[in-house]
Amino acid sequence: METIRYANEKTAVKKKMIRLTMAQALLKFLDNQYIEVDGKERKFIKGMFGIFGHGNATGLAEALERQESDITLIQGKNEQGMVHTATAYAKQKNRLEIYACTTSIGPGALNMVTAAGTATVNRIPVLLLPSDNFATRQPDPVLQQIEDSSDYTMSATDSFKAVSKYWDRIVRPEQLMTAALNAMRVLTDPVDTGAVTLALPQDVQAEAYDYPLEFFRKRVHLFERRTPSEVALDRAVELIKSKKKPFLIAGGGVHYSLATKELKQFAESFQIPVGETQAGKSAIAWNHPMNMGGVGANGSKASNVLAKDADLIIAVGTRLTDFSTASKVAFQNPDVEFVSINVSSLDAMKMESQMLVSDAKVALTLLEQQLKKENYKAAHDEKELESLKEAWDNEVDRLFNLKSEEGLEQSQVIGELNKFIDEKDIITCAAGSLPGDLLKLWRSTHPKTYHMEYGFSTMGYEVQAALGIKMAEPEREAYALQGDGGYLMLHSELVTSLQENKKINIILFDNHGFQCIHGLQVGQGSEGFGNEFRYREKETNQLSGNYMEMDFAAHARSLGAKGYTANTVEELRDALTKAKQDTISTLIHVKTLPSKVPGYESWWRLGVAEVSNSKTVQNAFENMEDKLNQARKY
Repeated sequence: METIRYANEKTAVKKKMIRLTMAQALLKFLDNQYIEVDGKERKFIKGMFGIFGHGNATGLAEALERQESDITLIQGKNEQGMVHTATAYAKQKNRLEIYACTTSIGPGALNMVTAAGTATVNRIPVLLLPSDNFATRQPDPVLQQIEDSSDYTMSATDSFKAVSKYWDRIVRPEQLMTAALNAMRVLTDPVDTGAVTLALPQDVQAEAYDYPLEFFRKRVHLFERRTPSEVALDRAVELIKSKKKPFLIAGGGVHYSLATKELKQFAESFQIPVGETQAGKSAIAWNHPMNMGGVGANGSKASNVLAKDADLIIAVGTRLTDFSTASKVAFQNPDVEFVSINVSSLDAMKMESQMLVSDAKVALTLLEQQLKKENYKAAHDEKELESLKEAWDNEVDRLFNLKSEEGLEQSQVIGELNKFIDEKDIITCAAGSLPGDLLKLWRSTHPKTYHMEYGFSTMGYEVQAALGIKMAEPEREAYALQGDGGYLMLHSELVTSLQENKKINIILFDNHGFQCIHGLQVGQGSEGFGNEFRYREKETNQLSGNYMEMDFAAHARSLGAKGYTANTVEELRDALTKAKQDTISTLIHVKTLPSKVPGYESWWRLGVAEVSNSKTVQNAFENMEDKLNQARKY
């Protein structure tokens, strides 16, 4: 029971105190955190995912069970999975609402590490509350405790340090106050956000302390739009004015800044073509005349041809990773220079850019105002832009209608799905050959309808992400596009979607294994090794036997979902129609052939063996060396 008392009874100043366990205090604090953006206030922490075990079963669980709060518990089925769901929720909400996640000690905690990396690499806020060893050490070593003979303070939760933006261990209940405030500082930071880990020893969770009542007051964290310095803005304007063929790259920061309208207006005002990254896709409609499609290693021919010839790259809210830059080969004009608009100086300086450290919405608005005063206009040939876009649209249509007597083509299935779903429905994906095909082929009309995790490209994100998306956007259909390999790795929160009555749709592309990596191997001289789901042959002792056959639709049905199988276009259309009519989560098992979508004027660097007894591998190494001669060195 909460007990309110006064501190310093003998002094003139009296402070109200409330006696709570550390876990109760943490919950009470989290329940009163808000964020404000552009004058609009919203509750920041919407709930908590949890899997209980020794460590949190009698700590945080007791607080959640007994205390009155708006923080609802969602029961996770896999610790990594529930963090992926929380991450997808925050991503879909443009980082303005989040979920926390609590686990037991040991393996329960460690299962969250991969998902912590996913959140941090993608700069998505998520609060992780793994339990920890007893701070008192009285029952040492406790069940699941890791003992380091050289450092006894080391525990499983130390593993989170490398993948967290803020990490703390609370070994006294009063430490919660500074730790919680620091956690909120990072979680609401537009630059240095990601996974925040507060390790909670299981005894300390249950220990009581007299907390100042004012610690639990309502806090509104301001999302501030950073404005560029006048000097940086002037330099960017002068550089843009000096260039004739600029090319825009739209990254995820466009979405998080809520700057999709400003990006579109900027491109239209100066007739600058736009290429999209995986995180930036859907910022501008696919059929907008300035949208040339994805850029880089998995980009469209239109974007990659323009990027190759551009004398200026204007990067907006992107980390300029190896996929977006085609391992630094994409930009071949000897006079090319870069302007990078980003809230993070770490990202803004990449490719030796003219840095415009700023909120994207603010920077695009100010740049447009200044460039209009200078009567600036790009010198692109309008007919060339039209021709490139038309040719690319025709190529996408060709791939959507690609047919084979051997079975369904992956691009064909993508095309059928793209034509079927509503414009405001949302797809999610993360790994395998699908992200590359989707960046090239998927036609997004509205912002935030394309949800790709490609910072960490985490196999197993997809099903879990679909649940997070559905929680964030309950009025829309959420579709997880996933290969059979990724589904086998992680699909646990499908059960949670049923438990919470949050319908998701899984489109499972079954191509007998990890065909994306199989294709990479073959492309670099290998015959393919260890990536297809085949039986082991006794004669060769290799995984080179017949393909393994699995009934994924039956598996989904065994969990309580609806399951359908599609081996033809007609069966796929019928399954999609039935799935849309269903009121519970569905899985459509689609047998597909490995992707035949080619690369377009692009490259992605792999480490190829410098010495090999295979002539094809030797040739691949020589080709890599040739490409490296075209690449920027830093």
